[in-house]
Amino acid sequence: MELRSVEELMDLLHACRGTRHPADGGGGPVDVHDHALQTAALLRRGRPADKELQVAGLVHGIGRLLRPGDVTAHAAPVPDLVGPLLGDRVSRLGRLLSGGVPEPWDADDVLSLRQACEAGRVAGLHAGVLEDWRTVVELVAAHNFRLGAVD
Repeated sequence: MELRSVEELMDLLHACRGTRHPADGGGGPVDVHDHALQTAALLRRGRPADKELQVAGLVHGIGRLLRPGDVTAHAAPVPDLVGPLLGDRVSRLGRLLSGGVPEPWDADDVLSLRQACEAGRVAGLHAGVLEDWRTVVELVAAHNFRLGAVD
């Protein structure tokens, strides 16, 4: 499966509402939808110019929806799913979040993503609404499309 449009991605992210992200040592379980928004918001605050990193934070948890009950599915299927739409960097960051050793040029990004992922697990914390991210996702997808058209 791969996402072919921003609309498909937004629908999938909306579908995450109500799917619980189990507690991983940092408090109680949190809704996957809320976790995605919190992670992306933390990355926006810490790295405001890095839209790809923010979007990687937004989409990293959709593996829980694709593989319900699989505790190892946090980010595992995300790279193949989002790569064609959002590009190599977002895909690579998703792959590195689920394990692997980052290249030196990815190390800071992976650290920021992991820190935001850990901090973005606060049940009931409002971090905005998904629709606020549509433009950012569209920008990343358009940038990826332009890069693909050049190659």
